[in-house]
Amino acid sequence: QVQLVESGGGLVQPGGSLRLSCAASGSIFSIGTMGWYRQAPGKQRESVAVITSGGVTNYVDAAKGRFTISRDNAKNTVYLQMNSLKPEDTAVYYCNAVVQSRWSAEYTKWGQGTQVTVSS
Repeated sequence: QVQLVESGGGLVQPGGSLRLSCAASGSIFSIGTMGWYRQAPGKQRESVAVITSGGVTNYVDAAKGRFTISRDNAKNTVYLQMNSLKPEDTAVYYCNAVVQSRWSAEYTKWGQGTQVTVSS
Protein backbone atom coordinates (compact mmCIF):
# COMPACT_ATOMS: atom_id res chain seq x y z
CA GLN A 1 0.00 0.00 0.00
CA VAL A 2 2.87 2.39 0.68
CA GLN A 3 4.45 3.84 -2.42
CA LEU A 4 7.16 6.37 -3.16
CA VAL A 5 6.45 8.95 -5.84
CA GLU A 6 9.49 10.68 -7.31
CA SER A 7 9.75 13.86 -9.32
CA GLY A 8 12.31 16.39 -10.48
CA GLY A 9 14.56 14.41 -12.80
CA GLY A 10 15.50 15.61 -16.22
CA LEU A 11 18.21 16.93 -18.50
CA VAL A 12 20.54 19.68 -17.31
CA GLN A 13 23.81 21.19 -18.46
CA PRO A 14 27.04 20.68 -16.53
CA GLY A 15 27.13 23.08 -13.61
CA GLY A 16 23.36 23.18 -13.42
CA SER A 17 21.04 22.16 -10.62
CA LEU A 18 18.14 19.82 -10.03
CA ARG A 19 15.93 19.18 -7.04
CA LEU A 20 14.52 15.71 -6.66
CA SER A 21 11.49 15.02 -4.50
CA CYS A 22 10.11 11.75 -3.20
CA ALA A 23 6.84 11.59 -1.33
CA ALA A 24 5.63 8.52 0.51
CA SER A 25 1.93 7.87 0.40
CA GLY A 26 -0.47 5.24 1.62
CA SER A 27 -1.11 3.78 5.03
CA ILE A 28 2.02 4.80 6.92
CA PHE A 29 2.71 4.19 10.56
CA SER A 30 6.29 5.40 10.56
CA ILE A 31 9.18 6.18 8.25
CA GLY A 32 12.76 5.69 9.30
CA THR A 33 15.84 6.38 7.24
CA MET A 34 15.25 7.75 3.74
CA GLY A 35 17.79 8.04 1.00
CA TRP A 36 18.73 8.52 -2.60
CA TYR A 37 20.61 5.95 -4.63
CA ARG A 38 21.79 6.00 -8.21
CA GLN A 39 22.84 3.55 -10.86
CA ALA A 40 24.69 4.41 -14.03
CA PRO A 41 24.88 2.03 -17.00
CA GLY A 42 27.34 -0.76 -16.32
CA LYS A 43 27.83 0.25 -12.71
CA GLN A 44 26.51 -0.95 -9.39
CA ARG A 45 23.85 0.96 -7.56
CA GLU A 46 25.37 3.23 -4.96
CA SER A 47 24.08 5.23 -2.06
CA VAL A 48 24.24 8.95 -2.78
CA ALA A 49 22.78 10.41 0.39
CA VAL A 50 20.79 9.17 3.35
CA ILE A 51 19.00 10.92 6.16
CA THR A 52 17.65 9.45 9.36
CA SER A 53 14.31 10.30 10.88
CA GLY A 54 16.20 12.59 13.25
CA GLY A 55 17.93 14.47 10.44
CA VAL A 56 21.40 12.91 10.55
CA THR A 57 22.87 12.80 7.04
CA ASN A 58 25.58 10.96 5.16
CA TYR A 59 26.85 11.46 1.62
CA VAL A 60 28.95 9.62 -0.86
CA ASP A 61 32.29 11.41 -1.23
CA ALA A 62 31.53 12.44 -4.80
CA ALA A 63 28.43 14.31 -3.65
CA LYS A 64 29.83 16.12 -0.64
CA GLY A 65 29.65 19.87 -0.98
CA ARG A 66 27.34 19.67 -3.99
CA PHE A 67 24.29 17.67 -2.90
CA THR A 68 22.02 18.26 0.06
CA ILE A 69 19.47 15.79 1.34
CA SER A 70 16.59 16.96 3.50
CA ARG A 71 13.20 15.75 4.62
CA ASP A 72 9.85 17.03 5.72
CA ASN A 73 8.43 14.50 8.12
CA ALA A 74 5.02 16.15 8.14
CA LYS A 75 4.80 15.57 4.38
CA ASN A 76 6.58 12.20 4.39
CA THR A 77 8.87 13.63 1.75
CA VAL A 78 12.60 13.52 1.13
CA TYR A 79 14.47 15.90 -1.17
CA LEU A 80 17.80 15.91 -2.91
CA GLN A 81 19.14 19.28 -3.98
CA MET A 82 21.86 18.72 -6.57
CA ASN A 83 24.12 21.62 -7.50
CA SER A 84 27.20 21.90 -9.70
CA LEU A 85 26.14 18.82 -11.58
CA LYS A 86 28.72 16.89 -13.55
CA PRO A 87 28.35 14.43 -16.43
CA GLU A 88 29.39 11.64 -14.08
CA ASP A 89 26.26 12.34 -12.03
CA THR A 90 24.22 10.97 -14.92
CA ALA A 91 22.27 7.98 -13.65
CA VAL A 92 18.89 6.68 -12.69
CA TYR A 93 18.16 7.97 -9.22
CA TYR A 94 16.07 5.91 -6.85
CA CYS A 95 14.32 6.96 -3.69
CA ASN A 96 14.40 4.57 -0.77
CA ALA A 97 12.71 4.53 2.60
CA VAL A 98 12.39 2.25 5.57
CA VAL A 99 8.66 2.20 6.26
CA GLN A 100 6.18 0.53 8.52
CA SER A 101 2.46 0.40 7.93
CA ARG A 102 0.18 0.08 10.91
CA TRP A 103 -0.52 -3.59 10.24
CA SER A 104 2.73 -4.71 8.65
CA ALA A 105 6.32 -5.32 9.61
CA GLU A 106 9.05 -2.81 8.80
CA TYR A 107 10.38 -3.08 5.27
CA THR A 108 12.38 -1.20 2.68
CA LYS A 109 10.50 0.49 -0.15
CA TRP A 110 11.95 1.72 -3.42
CA GLY A 111 10.71 4.33 -5.83
CA GLN A 112 10.44 3.66 -9.54
CA GLY A 113 13.56 5.62 -10.41
CA THR A 114 13.98 8.86 -12.29
CA GLN A 115 16.54 9.66 -14.96
CA VAL A 116 19.04 12.45 -14.37
CA THR A 117 21.14 13.36 -17.38
CA VAL A 118 23.91 15.95 -17.23
CA SER A 119 25.07 16.88 -20.70
CA SER A 120 25.69 19.85 -22.95
